Amino acid sequence: MTDRGGAFHPVIELTLARLREFLREPEAVFWVVFFPVLLAFALGLAFSGSGEPEIHVGLIPGQGDARAREALLSVPGLVVHDLSPEAADRALRDGEVALVVRPGSPPEYRFDPVREESRLARFAVDDALQRAEGREDRFEPRIERVEIPGSRYVDWVIPGLLGMNIMGTGMWSLGYAVVYARSRRLLKRLAATPMSRVHYLAAQMLARLVFLGLEVGALLVFARLVLDVPMAGSLVLVSALAVLGALAFAGLGMLVASRARTIEAVSGWMNFTMVPMWVLSGVFFSSAHFPEVTQPLINALPLTALNDALRAVMLDGAGVQGVAGEGAILTVWTVGCFGLALRLFRWQ
Repeated sequence: MTDRGGAFHPVIELTLARLREFLREPEAVFWVVFFPVLLAFALGLAFSGSGEPEIHVGLIPGQGDARAREALLSVPGLVVHDLSPEAADRALRDGEVALVVRPGSPPEYRFDPVREESRLARFAVDDALQRAEGREDRFEPRIERVEIPGSRYVDWVIPGLLGMNIMGTGMWSLGYAVVYARSRRLLKRLAATPMSRVHYLAAQMLARLVFLGLEVGALLVFARLVLDVPMAGSLVLVSALAVLGALAFAGLGMLVASRARTIEAVSGWMNFTMVPMWVLSGVFFSSAHFPEVTQPLINALPLTALNDALRAVMLDGAGVQGVAGEGAILTVWTVGCFGLALRLFRWQ
């Protein structure tokens, strides 16, 4: 492991140098470790509440508004806001209310049918007002309330946040470090040493993996202890998927930075690569919302594969066979990107 002078193998020396460089940047440590936890905390406050969600409805004053208000307030979970016509438009636009009622005979419902919460509000409001006018139901259904572990939005979004963080830190930490060293002519000096491109790129990827445990562990521990996010499957398998995802995005970051000469250039290419995956790969909402014709492309993206695999293990308890397809996609991205990066990499 060491030569006659006491130095370690070039890969180890370069990895240690990269780790020291990273630890000297407190901002980088914050974005890698603490920011994902803060984001998960914010989402947990918004979406992990128990009980039935409230439905906010606007009521424009007019003839019969007192009777309409009484009927709406009799429904558990309905919150009524008295609004002027101008304020009602703003409240609908900004999402403060899901529907606006203008009393009358018949009443008028104003809502956006594209929004799911507005459609739900329409049925709840209409049912309340119809009952107030004397409608009688033919039967009273039996209701069985079911709470399935992992069914909350925060349970679903935590694996997406984990995948997004692995992608972002993997690509930025490597891509930025390589281009920064190239712009400062540090790579040109390293090229004069016996070190090979394989040594340099491998050291960058190994340094990324060292911080992966802290990065992933902090988010998972917080999600479990504070937000009560379930872990139905194997923690070892989740860790293996995180490592495989980190390698895939490290290779992609290396590929993006293999020829870029300035920080501005690599920043543009990084955003060009990551932003589509933020939107398409199911971080904050399901990728199933996109047209069917786009699904093969979306499923081939590395972030989609990582998010789907993490959710399958954490929420459904899937095993190795259950995520084999996603693992194969990540492996192809890892080998392909790292191989191309070796061929395209330039020291200056």
